[in-house]
Amino acid sequence: MIPAPEPGLDAVFAALADPTRRAILSMLLEDDMAVTDVAEPFEMSLAAISKHLAILAASGLISQEKRGRVKWCKLEPDALKRASVWMQGFGQFEPVNLDAFEAFLEREFGPDP
Repeated sequence: MIPAPEPGLDAVFAALADPTRRAILSMLLEDDMAVTDVAEPFEMSLAAISKHLAILAASGLISQEKRGRVKWCKLEPDALKRASVWMQGFGQFEPVNLDAFEAFLEREFGPDP
């Protein structure tokens, strides 16, 4: 039986697939940040950072708010929580014992050359 799709989950995982966006999320764990502060550590244009932020906002991972002339970004943990809950569903499987697997391979195919 295939479980019902979780609305918005595809957008969350697509947003998380990019290392720049994951780095931005890590930065926002500390506190809300102005867009210019988010862009500072990256070697890319403000327009490129704005596109990353738009994808994060569309997925619900962040929210943006204009305060005066400055646009601020805030982490929205509920979207991450939905993704985490979905991934925990796979926790029902036992972790792979790599030592036992390696021993099995040696028994079946001989030691590494």
